[in-house]
Amino acid sequence: MNKIRKGDHVIVTTGRDKGKRGTVTQRVDDERIVVDGVNVVKKHVKPNPLKGTTGGVVDKTMPIHQSNVAIWNAAAGKADKVGIKLLSKEEQAARKTRNNGVRVYKSTGAEIKA
Repeated sequence: MNKIRKGDHVIVTTGRDKGKRGTVTQRVDDERIVVDGVNVVKKHVKPNPLKGTTGGVVDKTMPIHQSNVAIWNAAAGKADKVGIKLLSKEEQAARKTRNNGVRVYKSTGAEIKA
């Protein structure tokens, strides 16, 4: 189970964009994620008349490693770690899910809704 998922609000903890917050828009693979507004680079693009694109310099959001971000806890107003709380059979039946765990904030124990 990935602790950081698409749609989560995260804050960058290390690197050039330290302190920036954004939303995870995509998981590239098991280790890398794309966060909007973070790790934006300039790419030189050739024109392609078949696709109707013009050439020039464009801004592109590149992926970063998930260890360089932490989930943003809005209630506490700070970065937080993610824990997994195991569910009992009754709770699984009540939620109508096959998953045996839910993500929670480590500091408060509140469930992450995302």
